[in-house]
Amino acid sequence: MNDPDEGVAADGTVRTGARRDRVPAVFEDVLRDAVAGVEGSGASLYVYGSVATGRARPGSSDVDLLTIDLTDATSLARRLSARYADRCRGVEIAAAAGDELVGDSDAAYGLRVFLRHYCVHLTGPDPAATLRAYPADARAARGLNGDLGQHLLRWRQRLETGSESADRLGARVGRKTLLAVAGLVSVHDGTWTTDRTRAARRWGEIEPTLAAPLATLHGWAHDGPPSTCDDVRRALGHDGVVAAVVALFDRRIGSWQAPAAGG
Repeated sequence: MNDPDEGVAADGTVRTGARRDRVPAVFEDVLRDAVAGVEGSGASLYVYGSVATGRARPGSSDVDLLTIDLTDATSLARRLSARYADRCRGVEIAAAAGDELVGDSDAAYGLRVFLRHYCVHLTGPDPAATLRAYPADARAARGLNGDLGQHLLRWRQRLETGSESADRLGARVGRKTLLAVAGLVSVHDGTWTTDRTRAARRWGEIEPTLAAPLATLHGWAHDGPPSTCDDVRRALGHDGVVAAVVALFDRRIGSWQAPAAGG
């Protein structure tokens, strides 16, 4: 969901509209139960995405949460998703460890950027409170999405093993790839955005040969026509749109060198 406040602040740092007082009232019960599920564990809990910027739509938006040092985020997400199926499409909980914030790697830098600018603290220790504002630049773009090539390799494996449905994998491919395209747009245009719709449209203007495949990815990421195995195989092929974005990102911004976990 587009955040109209996202962009570059006067001092050149990342600006977003993520704030606690913007959370729509309809989602407060979800957050309250999430906090109850984390309190006493020593873990940290944050909300991000459209709920944090006030742009979420009841019934069709996800509630996106981030935990730091929570041992079983998956079970909590499952319970909350079932309990609040009438409020949201699902409760998604990303899990990180505190030591992932430490160091000079692209992964650590990107997590710090994300925590500082996109996450709203709900409970537990708050490492974001000590973080400075980060420049809206190529390093931030690399930290957030320079792992696209590593994701591409894992997506190909999942497709071939059938460990994930083509429709679900296509949505994942669309969301992550277009976030990387948003990084390309940010650096090319001297701006800052993570808006997938804007990214697909603008990069299609910059490179018209990619306009149609980027539009396909946008459909997968935003509840458009479902993807098939053949669709996803073409997108993930060596001459497909994802490989093209990986090559562009590597050449213009740079890719992570260290292995990344997850997918």
